[in-house]
Amino acid sequence: MKKQHSFLGRFMIIATVVLLTPSLVHADEDEEMIVTMHGEKQTALEARDWPERVARYTFDSGYTFNYPDAVRGVFVTGHSAGGERFNNLLELMDTTALNAMVIDIKDDHGNLTYKPDEDDPFYDISHNMIKDTEEMMSTLEDNEIYPIARIVVFKDSLLAEERPDLSFTENGQVWKNRRGEAFVNPFLKEVWDYNIDIAIKAAEMGFQDIQFDYVRFPEGFETRDDVLTYDGGDYTDSPEDNVGRRVTAVTDFVAYAREKLEPYDVDVSVDIFGYAATISEAPGIGQNFSKISENVDVISSMIYPSHWTPYFGIDKPDLYPYELTDEYSKVENEVLGALDDPPTSRPWIQDFTASYLGAGNYLNYGKEEVEAQIQALYDNDIHEFLLWNAGNRYSEGVDYMLDLELD
Repeated sequence: MKKQHSFLGRFMIIATVVLLTPSLVHADEDEEMIVTMHGEKQTALEARDWPERVARYTFDSGYTFNYPDAVRGVFVTGHSAGGERFNNLLELMDTTALNAMVIDIKDDHGNLTYKPDEDDPFYDISHNMIKDTEEMMSTLEDNEIYPIARIVVFKDSLLAEERPDLSFTENGQVWKNRRGEAFVNPFLKEVWDYNIDIAIKAAEMGFQDIQFDYVRFPEGFETRDDVLTYDGGDYTDSPEDNVGRRVTAVTDFVAYAREKLEPYDVDVSVDIFGYAATISEAPGIGQNFSKISENVDVISSMIYPSHWTPYFGIDKPDLYPYELTDEYSKVENEVLGALDDPPTSRPWIQDFTASYLGAGNYLNYGKEEVEAQIQALYDNDIHEFLLWNAGNRYSEGVDYMLDLELD
């Protein structure tokens, strides 16, 4: 279900066709069907066959969130959402034009950031970071803060270690990158369902947007393709080359996730490397910007100036936050403009200092640098953005609206 976005808001669509099974639906003769997607599932990784049925349905999380004039959000870890920093972030929302939080529900290690019931299939991967999800959602509702659930998909050391058959192995051991992180296999539908089940839980909590991150193969996978052992799943006998298979698998996951989440009336968004918009496709990681964009409601390119090597004729991008963002925005607008039904653009921008780049290669990012990126987006008619700071400490005094005039 594609929600129609604009700078002024969106129209809500009531759908009447959903994917249901008898075991997942309860209905009395005089009642509308109520979708409850966690009926009698035995394990988190159980594969399911969901036949199509036509049904009238109602799903109501009990919360009411209105889409804002434009989403202007910040990243929030599970620890921040469940700790004292949450109050500081609420104050930031209350005193500025920021209006949304992207909250970790499944984090970069594969942990669930809250404790479900003990009989929940995900209980063993859960941590009590967010101690009361209902209280958190009520607080967001009371403060008119738009809730977005971040779910890290294929970077998942926890699942990889527990199920090496769902990962990539080398000499019988789960392969890890230089940072000690393991990935699970995007070719496998069992992995897809595992993550989509968690996304459904987030939708049931009341989140309005499910944001999938790390929707890709590991960086540089094209150099490891021949040395790692892994299952090609349904793509094993594909006539495509290895690059094509990876792109198709990643794109298929996004389309599949959107289909399964349709009954919940949530937006589906995907984080993607900014450089993916500037090339036909990223050969190793399986990201094709246009193909992913055709299957989501929101595309969130990570365009932090610090993450670019010399590009767009800019030798040290971190030193030029406006110029880098401006050049990228022009390219993205051209790519999305070629699509019949483009998603909303909601880029991730930088609110951290990349001192690891070394002296002379970075700026201390604060008010001016953040505003420079926002101004570049506004100058290119991109009105939504998300701020990234891993520690959730955001620059003071930023004018997030600048000279923008609302109609």
